[in-house]
Amino acid sequence: MNTLLIKIKGMHCENCEKRIQNALTLIDGVVSVSANHQTGEVHIKINSEKIDKEFIYKKLEDMGFEVINK
Repeated sequence: MNTLLIKIKGMHCENCEKRIQNALTLIDGVVSVSANHQTGEVHIKINSEKIDKEFIYKKLEDMGFEVINK
């Protein structure tokens, strides 16, 4: 199992955290998601080497967040 760390801008509250967690856990290969609005970090546990990081970045951007560390 691998962990992906994504830094984002625009996550301001616990509701943002929940929106991110709910949306990303629906992606095939994602085991769990932990988002923290205070640090701007999203930790994603994945169980697949084939997961498309660009898809995750696009999903976050479509939700209104800016991905900093692509």
